[in-house]
Amino acid sequence: MQTQSRIKVWDPLVRVFHWTLVTAFAIAFVTEDDFLSLHVLVGYTIVGLLAVRLVWGLVGTRYARFTNFVYRPATVKGYLKDVARFRARRYLGHNPAGGAMVIALLLMLVLTSFTGLLTYGAEERAGPLVAMAASLNGHWLEEIHEFLANATLALVVLHVAGVIIASLQHRENLVASMVNGLKRKEVE
Repeated sequence: MQTQSRIKVWDPLVRVFHWTLVTAFAIAFVTEDDFLSLHVLVGYTIVGLLAVRLVWGLVGTRYARFTNFVYRPATVKGYLKDVARFRARRYLGHNPAGGAMVIALLLMLVLTSFTGLLTYGAEERAGPLVAMAASLNGHWLEEIHEFLANATLALVVLHVAGVIIASLQHRENLVASMVNGLKRKEVE
């Protein structure tokens, strides 16, 4: 017999990080060239959030640690096959596909932020990477930055699709759990 008790999975830092990052990325994406000061401000916010999350991934709570949700590629592939067959195992923390997506998103956001800082340095002669970017072509940096931002948005869409699929397959509102931190305790 399974119980429906709930357990705290997502700590406050993970939840605040997640929703602040969602908001900051959305603002950065829509402001682009039109509101450079705001775009830069939320870009710096994203850099700060990433730094905190990378540290928290090493020393944070159980389900926040990378060691809890980074799986071998073969495990991720097997999990995705199980999802397609509607027999994927439920995880309290991130499932293997979710863990891979977290890493992909963090990597893309680091690259997007880095190219944004380089672009800012090359085109505006401002920011912490201005010395490194001074001799670089700002136009090409901006093109790379925009490509990476669009690729990140594509990953976000896949992430949301994965959350919806997992929520339906396991009859669990994963969005609500990222708000309140709670999930069903039993694992199928």
